[in-house]
Amino acid sequence: MGSPPAPGAARDPGLQPERTRLAWRRTTLTYTVVAVLAGRAVVRDDVTAAGVVAAALGALVWVAFLWVAHRRMVALDTARPRALPVRAGVAAVVCVVCLAAFGVAVL
Repeated sequence: MGSPPAPGAARDPGLQPERTRLAWRRTTLTYTVVAVLAGRAVVRDDVTAAGVVAAALGALVWVAFLWVAHRRMVALDTARPRALPVRAGVAAVVCVVCLAAFGVAVL
């Protein structure tokens, strides 16, 4: 392996940002499929107020996750992408946990 680049040296764009961007896209696609399946469960079963509220909240959290993922993918297009901000990481985790909770509420 080579030596680490000197501080302030131009970053080699390489494929790492592209792999990270693709990972965010895969995660977003998986999140979308889970949200759609949860919404489908509400429509196919007896429709209850709790199920509709859970599906609506799941959709809202899905949009929030898409926003976080999009911002991260755009940030990765720069020559020297910054590390994922803590707030964005926490927001992504909260979105995933909320989707799991809404999925359980729907079932």
